[in-house]
Amino acid sequence: MASYDDHAEARERMVREQLMPAGRGINDGRVIEAMRQVPRHLFVPPQLQAAAYDDRPLPIGGGQTISQPYVVALMTQLLKIQPTHRVLEIGTGCGYQAAVLTHMAAEVFSVEVRAELSREAAVVLKRCAPQAQLRVGDGWQGWKEHAPYDRIMVTCAPETIPPELVYQLAEDGRMLLPVGPEHSIQQLQLIHKHDGVIETQTLDAVRFVPMVAG
Repeated sequence: MASYDDHAEARERMVREQLMPAGRGINDGRVIEAMRQVPRHLFVPPQLQAAAYDDRPLPIGGGQTISQPYVVALMTQLLKIQPTHRVLEIGTGCGYQAAVLTHMAAEVFSVEVRAELSREAAVVLKRCAPQAQLRVGDGWQGWKEHAPYDRIMVTCAPETIPPELVYQLAEDGRMLLPVGPEHSIQQLQLIHKHDGVIETQTLDAVRFVPMVAG
């Protein structure tokens, strides 16, 4: 079994070559340190661990992927997470993004529609980010019991913005999500709730797996 401390040199190279170059724009020191600390190789299948720190997404089974390190860092940075924040993630997947979020926020809750993926993520997170709380459920419905959330990150693409997630967003909260059909261009959208008004900013074109209703 791979060790938590394996691949430290590869992690450092990932940070130095993929995140810190000026053209990449990852300049939040807390995000960089989180990416440096989380053992990404534990979240990919054993046969792909040698490629865990490459600058590309990797398959994790069931048609799902782990996003490339740069995308994880960028989305984390865009949310401007503070140490006191409560964060909801929709789309646990392998659990890597949730592990990064635990280095940024006070509380992290993550919802995954696929029970097998959630179980596998829980095993790895128990080793390196046991404070992350996981649930199997319909991401369109969020996780009402722990709302409101200061930040919400959606790592799968709905075709429209889920209204329940907007409702569960705290005042002055931010939500980041890709929006669009599975086989078309999706747009990364940043939502800000302020004085009850929802402001939406469209960012880059992206490609994510679809958000599935449970």
